[in-house]
Amino acid sequence: MFRVVLDTNVLRAAVWSSSGASFRLVSSLPIPNVTVLLSVPLYFEYQEILTGAANLPPDVDAGRMQGFLRRFVALAEPREIYFLWRPWLRDGDDDMVLELAVGGAASHIVTFNTRDFDGVESASGFG
Repeated sequence: MFRVVLDTNVLRAAVWSSSGASFRLVSSLPIPNVTVLLSVPLYFEYQEILTGAANLPPDVDAGRMQGFLRRFVALAEPREIYFLWRPWLRDGDDDMVLELAVGGAASHIVTFNTRDFDGVESASGFG
């Protein structure tokens, strides 16, 4: 069983290109034995980034992107975060991803920013 947290950059890549791994992953959800974890702060980041005019793919409006996010949320396991590790990572926006991963007992963080998460395995018990 895999428990995963998807960084915002993975969702953004999935909606921008149908030829990449991000699209294949997101479009194949739900996947047996894979649980996608989601917290309220991470959802708000998804919403802020993906519905912003600069981040919308051509011919997609904010309403259509909201529909995508609602469908995505329905596939995810909601998790509350009761602790904050901030600041821990170089990019403060990634702290909420790490907090969700640790609090939700994630097996993987799916991100394009792997350098931003260097060292979390030994420091947090994650991995």
